[in-house]
Amino acid sequence: MVANDLESSRRAIQLAERFDGWLASVGVHPHECGCWDRRTARELRTLAAHPKVRAIGETGLDHYREFQPRDVQERAFAEQCALAVELDLPIVVHSRQALDAVAEVLEAAPGITGVMHSYAGDARQARVFTDLGLHISLSGIVTFRREHELRDAAAEIPAERLLLETDAPYLSPEPLRGRRNEPAHLPHTAAVVAAAVGMSVPSLAEKTTRNARAVFGAPAASA
Repeated sequence: MVANDLESSRRAIQLAERFDGWLASVGVHPHECGCWDRRTARELRTLAAHPKVRAIGETGLDHYREFQPRDVQERAFAEQCALAVELDLPIVVHSRQALDAVAEVLEAAPGITGVMHSYAGDARQARVFTDLGLHISLSGIVTFRREHELRDAAAEIPAERLLLETDAPYLSPEPLRGRRNEPAHLPHTAAVVAAAVGMSVPSLAEKTTRNARAVFGAPAASA
């Protein structure tokens, strides 16, 4: 469960407590970071100490919607990066039309790990993030007909740094685009990425699952 503010962070923890195998991420999204202050930072630190919490986020920068001023976004993002490094937790990064600015913040947080969520950049930018120690997570965007550059980028991402995601309920893959997304749609994304990287779907599924467990410390599924 990935959060976007303090309230959803608390709910994510509550749900993770209820269900075996569920984990939580806590953080403040750039759309919601107008609330960011010392009190918010302190409460986020407290929430992040919960044993079910395995990441900080979703946080980052959004230069497309810009629901919050850029300097406010950058402060909230930078402080959450610092918290992630301090607590040895990965960070879940949102970036929309802000990849270079995101890279600058991450470069100022030595030791950062985590995930570039729903990545939509090119191969050069992907290398910047993998060199910084992050994983690249591909969503249904990679299946969209015009996203040739993203499929080319997928082929360049090191296999040990590649992840798949839904971003449900958004970004349903082709041929389900426009419908409410859900985990059952992930095989469509996996098929496109597998073709781009030259792997079978079962091999890609095994590799990306192993990568996700490495990032988030998730337990292996029961037999």
